[in-house]
Amino acid sequence: MTVRTFFSRPPLLVQWLGLGAMFCMTVAEPLPLIWGSESPLRPPSPVVGFGSFREWQLLEARTGLAVPLEEWLDSLASWDVIYLGEEHRNRFHIDAALRVLNALIAKGRKPVLAIEMFGWDGQTGLDRYLAESDMAKSQFLEEARWRENWGGAYEDYEPLIAFAREHRLPVRALNPPHSLVRQVAKRGLAEARADLEMARWGMAQEEIVDDPVYRETIVRQLRLCHGGGSDADYQGMYEASMFRDEAMAKTIVEALRTFQIGPGSQMGPILSYTGGGHIQYRLPVPKRVARRFSDGVRQLTVYLSSFQADRQDEIRELLKDGIADFLWLTPTGSQGPPRRCR
Repeated sequence: MTVRTFFSRPPLLVQWLGLGAMFCMTVAEPLPLIWGSESPLRPPSPVVGFGSFREWQLLEARTGLAVPLEEWLDSLASWDVIYLGEEHRNRFHIDAALRVLNALIAKGRKPVLAIEMFGWDGQTGLDRYLAESDMAKSQFLEEARWRENWGGAYEDYEPLIAFAREHRLPVRALNPPHSLVRQVAKRGLAEARADLEMARWGMAQEEIVDDPVYRETIVRQLRLCHGGGSDADYQGMYEASMFRDEAMAKTIVEALRTFQIGPGSQMGPILSYTGGGHIQYRLPVPKRVARRFSDGVRQLTVYLSSFQADRQDEIRELLKDGIADFLWLTPTGSQGPPRRCR
């Protein structure tokens, strides 16, 4: 397995356990495209030669070819779940998500936004803010427990919530309460699941699948990004990652069923907006969602990546190794590109 890992926050265990968890990215073996689904687009245009990539280019990982962006946006209404994997604090990635939401609305659909930056314990406050136009932002952030579950600048993600509020779109908080994730990281999954809070949030008996390929990918990344930890540290972080991804999958599945998303429904698709680590190689969340549907679910993964002219080889590796179904190149955010783990 070729490994190239980078991250956006300092490699400290305390940071990993902190608000707004960081996820790494590596290059691994390619996986099949979209569970056997065929792309509805016309044949992509070849990407030829060194230096041919550019900002806002959309690349299909299966072929490594450029796809017409507007035509691709026009095709998105046919999916059940669309996953966008961002680099945290890159405003251009928010812009990409807004383009997707606008395209879906233009097709007469009512998408459901599922977002990592809110926890389940803030869903009531989130719902109230979406429904009540006179609710103050400060009150919303308190009721939505923003500081407890994410803690970064709300302004980074405010455009998504503002868009949902304006268009009266449902929003689902993807993350389990941060306190539960912390318990898993510190005490281990088996012991933490005995906590009464786990039962309260429906996770005490939830099936949490320890997939070998997922384990290999996540543990490798944790060791590269958080050097110097003990085996117990890595096991705790791994189990917490697995717990979060399973909880996110649970949320998406419940939303699919609650809103009856599928053929013939005006509702949907679900637009899942998370860090790229939650969709890489379809292992963390998409595969866990697919496991819960015996008759299949139409899912599309899109990895958002800052474009830099001197990182052409890295882009080619991401395509070759199948980081997602599509790689969407954007301008670099104000924080710069993600820092690499070495």
